[in-house]
Amino acid sequence: METTVGIRDLKTHLSEYIQRVRSGQSIVITDHGKPVGRILPVGMSLDERIEELRKAGLVEWSGKKLRDIRPPAINRGDKLASDIVVELRDPLP
Repeated sequence: METTVGIRDLKTHLSEYIQRVRSGQSIVITDHGKPVGRILPVGMSLDERIEELRKAGLVEWSGKKLRDIRPPAINRGDKLASDIVVELRDPLP
């Protein structure tokens, strides 16, 4: 179960909301009606957190396993790509 609370109300009744989190609820924090954060119970599994986000409409997921993504390029040289970028940025002598 998920509860939505404004920042002012959260500050005023913090201990009450912390007790709700201890009992397994997640709390969505809003600022002027817009979600800005979330308090989740520490013991929630990844699947439980994903389900909470899905219920809140923050993510969409079919539940299927994600496919592996290959990197677009592999650096096989002696220099890091970041070092090459820095060299290219330095002005020529």
